[in-house]
Amino acid sequence: MGEMIRKANPLIHCMTNVVVTNFTANGMLAVGASPVMAYDQEESADMAGAAKALLLNIGTPSVELGKAMVSAGQAANKAGIPVVLDPVGIGATSFRSELCKLLLEEVDISIIRGNAGEVAALLGKSGTVKGVDGQIQGDSKELARKAAETFHCVTIVTGEIDCISDGHQVKTVANGHPWLSDVVGTGCLLGGVVAAYASQNKDDLVTASTEAVVFYGVAAERAYEKTAGDGLGSFRTEFINQLGKLTDAEAKESRRTE
Repeated sequence: MGEMIRKANPLIHCMTNVVVTNFTANGMLAVGASPVMAYDQEESADMAGAAKALLLNIGTPSVELGKAMVSAGQAANKAGIPVVLDPVGIGATSFRSELCKLLLEEVDISIIRGNAGEVAALLGKSGTVKGVDGQIQGDSKELARKAAETFHCVTIVTGEIDCISDGHQVKTVANGHPWLSDVVGTGCLLGGVVAAYASQNKDDLVTASTEAVVFYGVAAERAYEKTAGDGLGSFRTEFINQLGKLTDAEAKESRRTE
């Protein structure tokens, strides 16, 4: 599906957090998508209506941004394009939790992408959230399945083993590298990559999500192989390189899924 994205160059409206905007934009360009960031309510709906998918990332939330996200999400629903929700840091504050609740109530979310702590917080379970990082003890497969069932959307729970579910089937992906968690913005960029993949396969979001996570993980593995002796700064740059170089055939050859 990576080749499809590069050929189609889909416009992806990324309402992401300001800490990672540049990294997200460059990563999206590397996979072949065309990212646009429009945060004001005056234009967020129009931009979503013109895009092929929408990412809602609450990493740096505000009241104004919440309103703009609802407008964009409803416009995306009207246009029939996928909406990806990344509940960054939910559970750290009540404001983030209430914003996610609002988005889930007012917008038809297609895919949720979060770590185990964030997805658990969406479900009202207890976890540990520090800043935008979250951890929880338990079964990530069941967590993904339960969230998908509860919110009527595909759910991706990222971690050492990534779990993708629509409430019935659960797919697992073992690709990736621990250094991803040490580079700011890699989780947020994954939300954008998932949105790009979803734009090309709206009728099978489990497959689209799984392929996105595999591609992302294999790119990370290859980046580590080239920069293991250099450190995280080199890994960060090489990861963007690999997102641009990796082919579907190479990703398929290296995929570790169940």
